[in-house]
Order: sequence, then C-alpha cells, then structure tokens
Amino acid sequence: MGRDRFENGLFAVLKPIVIVLLLIVAVFPFYYMVLLSFRSLDSLLQNPGALWISIEELDLATYLEVLAPVSDGGQGFVVFMRNSLLVALSTVVLTLLVAIPGAYAVSRLRFFGRRQVSALFLAVYFFPAILLAVPLFVFFTQLGLRGSLVALVVVYVSQVAAVSIYTLRNYFATVPVSLEEAAAIDGCGRLQTMWKISLPLAMPALVSNGLFIFMIAWNEFLFALLFLVEKRDSWTVSLGLSQLSGSIEVPTTVLMAGSVILTLPIIILFFASERLLVGGLTAGAEKG
Repeated sequence: MGRDRFENGLFAVLKPIVIVLLLIVAVFPFYYMVLLSFRSLDSLLQNPGALWISIEELDLATYLEVLAPVSDGGQGFVVFMRNSLLVALSTVVLTLLVAIPGAYAVSRLRFFGRRQVSALFLAVYFFPAILLAVPLFVFFTQLGLRGSLVALVVVYVSQVAAVSIYTLRNYFATVPVSLEEAAAIDGCGRLQTMWKISLPLAMPALVSNGLFIFMIAWNEFLFALLFLVEKRDSWTVSLGLSQLSGSIEVPTTVLMAGSVILTLPIIILFFASERLLVGGLTAGAEKG
C-alpha cells in the first residue's frame, strides 16, 4: 500500500508537469509564428525577442501583403490557396471513390491472393516519393500536362490510394457481417448493402481518412515544385511559401504570415472533426 500510495502521488505531481511541458513544446512555436506575423518590421527589429505585444502594435499589413495579388505588389496567396484547395479536395474525393470499393472488396470478398494484395497496398507506401519524381516528370511532360493541376491530382491520388485502401479495409473488417447478411435477406444487393449499411457505420474512418489525404495534398511540396514551378498561376500554397522563404527581399513577418495561412486550414479541419478523427484512427486496431 505504501508503494502504491507513493506511485500515485508521484504520478499526480508529474502528470500536470509533463502536460504543461508538452503544451509548451507543441504550442509555443505556433504562438511565436502568429505573434511575428502580426508585428511590423520596425517593431521586430527593435525588440525581436518580445513574447507579448500590445494591441496598438498589432499590424495587419503583412497579411494584406501576402493575400494581395502580384499586380498590386502582394504575394498572391489567394490564388495559391484556391489552387491548393482545389487540388486537395479533388484528391480526397477521387481517392475515396477508389479506396472505398477497393477496401470493401478486400475486406469482404474472397479471392486468390487476398492477403498478399493487402500487404502489397501497404508496401507501395514505403517507397520514397523521390524514386517516382523523374519518371513522372518525364511522363507528364510527354503528355503535355506539366504545369497542370490535373497532373498533380493524378500523382497525389496514386500516392495515397494504396494506404487509404489498407486503412479502410481494417475498418470495414470491424463491421459485423450479420448486419450485411440481414440486409441481403431483405433483398439488398452488394452495392446497396455497402451504401446503406457499411458506409454509414464507417463514417468515422472515412472522415479521418479524408482528413489525412487532405493534409498530404495541402502540404505536399516535391511534386508541386516539379510540375508547377514554371507556371506561377498554378502554384499551390506550399510552393508559394517556399518562394517567400527563399527570397532575401521578403521580411520575416511576411513569411510568418504566409506560414500561418498555410497552417490554419489544417488546424481548423482537425478541431472540427476531432471526435470522428479519434474514432477513425483507433478503429480496426483489434481486428483485421
């Protein structure tokens, strides 16, 4: 009892300390980035280490410069965000259209090599993207699609479809077969059963998988650089941010404002779908 009481007391003391330390490590860099984005360059040069500023010091000029079109002397991030949103949403929709029937088939249908196919889906994701960079660059150049957002979407879908199928397969395996058998007795076909029974039950996994795909497409840089670097109007937000960081003429405050704009949509999506995300990530852990 003495040892148990000691361990409980020790954990009671260490738990809040560890939580606070983790919060500082995770939140402080983002806080300082947001703080710098709202400061003027003069204020930053005078006191670069300030961790708190007054309301009078808040300056929105950096965000206006980042969002303003290039013709008005800005960085044109509105166009970049539009392109990134279009690419990310298209990637999510097309990947789920491919992954849902593929995962359901691997989970429910019996065919030769079923287990090997599941392992192959996961193994494809282990290959570094850089191995495909040159072949894909040559391929889409020959097709005349270099500089096109369509080519970028095709590449992203091919990258994440395999791991999406593997992830959703584990979740579909947790859906009781008896529910689908009952639907079949009531006259539902295979597609009706998947649409009316399996998909509603798999919604947490679909949301978490969609968010995972969205984050990859939103933040991806390598293929965006390869395909779009010559056509500024088609740049994604990650490519635009890299252009800011690589320029000595762009102030640090403007770079931080661009970083906040890049990060904020992911944070909003994460907190908006947090409950479904946690359920989807833990689903399939015990079966499949």
